[in-house]
Amino acid sequence: MSRTDAVWSERDTTPDAIENALRQLLAERHAENEGVAPARALNMVAFVERAWSGEIANRMRGVGRYHASRLIVLSFDPDRERLDARASIASEDTRPGEISLLRETVVVEIGRRHLDDLTTIADPLVVSDMPTLLWSPHGHPEALDGLLPLAQAILVDSVDEPDFREAAQRAGELSKRAYVVDLAWLRSTPWRERIAAAFDPQEMREELRRVVSVEISHHHESTIVAMLLVGWLASRLRWRVNPLHGDDGELSGTAKARRRAIELQLRCDPKLDVPGLASVRLKTAGGRHVSFERGAGGLRTGRGAPGVPERSWTILGASRGEGGILGEGIRQALLRDPTYEPALRAAQELTG
Repeated sequence: MSRTDAVWSERDTTPDAIENALRQLLAERHAENEGVAPARALNMVAFVERAWSGEIANRMRGVGRYHASRLIVLSFDPDRERLDARASIASEDTRPGEISLLRETVVVEIGRRHLDDLTTIADPLVVSDMPTLLWSPHGHPEALDGLLPLAQAILVDSVDEPDFREAAQRAGELSKRAYVVDLAWLRSTPWRERIAAAFDPQEMREELRRVVSVEISHHHESTIVAMLLVGWLASRLRWRVNPLHGDDGELSGTAKARRRAIELQLRCDPKLDVPGLASVRLKTAGGRHVSFERGAGGLRTGRGAPGVPERSWTILGASRGEGGILGEGIRQALLRDPTYEPALRAAQELTG
């Protein structure tokens, strides 16, 4: 648990004044206690609408130990004329003799008149020689593009795009300019892990080459999550995919392996009330099937084969929840997942 130790604020301020205030706050904290040190792993710049800043603050409180070392919030109110700012430093509670890390949060109130100067405002506030993650949870692609020169990684949520085709296209464009961390992709992580584990036993390895159908049900706004999962399967198993046909409620199509076609079915589950997937089912040419279904406490897993009674069990704790997904997204900014871009390219091919 962290606690706020020092706060500074100023109206009608400048980026240089904010940066000097941060330096002073850090110096004062270290003078008071030599056992504290600023965390130096990741900058995070978040462009948020002021009207929704409370929601974003709640989401950030849920990320736990994955909180950025320095969080810079550009709080946007179109009618604001002046630049106001508030900086705070929080330290972790530690036992005597241990080093306590300081995490910094800066909230800068900006208006429409400041949009052309976003880089000028944010640049003095990011810590040099430390990677920077950029996040704009309420859209504003023009602000994201303006801040991109400062960032090495971009946090997006393709589920927020109203159309899954636009979501895949936008993520593809951004991935050419920086490393993309997509929360839609992270929502499929437990499913990908369980699918890989199901086919890990030696007797199941050959069945991967004999998959003939993939059926996925998903939240009505999470078509892109299902497409990324199919894209992952296609890129790892070297399937050639064709564009899916239908609407957001039900999409179907085929992929091709060396000597067989794979039927693909994506369906909306109207009962699912959280973003992500509801169920995944894979069938093989030999009649075997592996299924996963979201349930209370984890994923309900089933296996079956001709002449063999179906077995099922629950894998506990498979989902991280929305707070955990955001925290994992921040952590992923310091890592590199080599499987996302191939899956995204396959998903783009699925969109046509």
